[in-house]
Amino acid sequence: MAIKLGKNNYGKARVRLLRVVRQDGRHDIRELTLGISFEGDFEAAHTKGDNRKLLPTDTMKNTVYVLARQYPVDSIEDFCTHLVEHFLTYNPQVTRVRIHAEENLWGRIALGGKPHASAFLRGGQDRRTAALEATREGTAIRAGIAGLVVLKTTKSAFDNFLRDPYTTLKEDRNRILSTSIHADWLYEASDIEFGPLWHGIRQILLETFAEHESQSLQHTLYAMAEAVLSNFDRVREIHLSLPNKHFNLVDLSPFGMDNPAEVFLPTDEPHGLIEATLQRE
Repeated sequence: MAIKLGKNNYGKARVRLLRVVRQDGRHDIRELTLGISFEGDFEAAHTKGDNRKLLPTDTMKNTVYVLARQYPVDSIEDFCTHLVEHFLTYNPQVTRVRIHAEENLWGRIALGGKPHASAFLRGGQDRRTAALEATREGTAIRAGIAGLVVLKTTKSAFDNFLRDPYTTLKEDRNRILSTSIHADWLYEASDIEFGPLWHGIRQILLETFAEHESQSLQHTLYAMAEAVLSNFDRVREIHLSLPNKHFNLVDLSPFGMDNPAEVFLPTDEPHGLIEATLQRE
């Protein structure tokens, strides 16, 4: 029986990093979690136990810390670009490098109404993300947002949907709509001011969610993605993954009380999951 090694990769996951920039009277911080993956000529390691082309994953971890000392971490996209360039330069056996990074967002603690110079407060649940896939022919850069929880109490409906014998859901013209935004988008080029663009896309997603007259979460997803592509010409495509976080109206009739859409039960599971990618034609 002939056996052939198929697609394979290896790397280091969950590399944690806190980078502190110390200036007179002010400190800045970045907290990242990175994953690194190599594809390349590693067949001998699998089939013969020959490790001569394997860069230890511990070395990958160490490289993150060394380059974090050498380069600023002002934007995770730029920092990850330094990493992929380093790995491809010094590892001819590697044909493709993938790096995924998440940034936990920190703000400054207010003291006397002013931002503190060196004390920080963790922001919300949302995280900034980046994913780079690089070969010697070029690099694809994706950025994104994960875990951005939003909710609105009006401008949301769901009715005229398909019914079958097992459908029990009632139509609702004024429901609570809530989701945790997971978005990632592909840039047209790499000569981009990543930080301002990321913040602008995040704001457009939030504004569109808030103001859109939603007929379904699918309807709002499309409007959010369309707004990004319409306002940012450096974005080639965007993917959104939106879980539908349900808030069920509590029945207070056993207690002789009405409930005019004021008291709800938040539920996490099960939930709907709506996903789509929009691209420029």
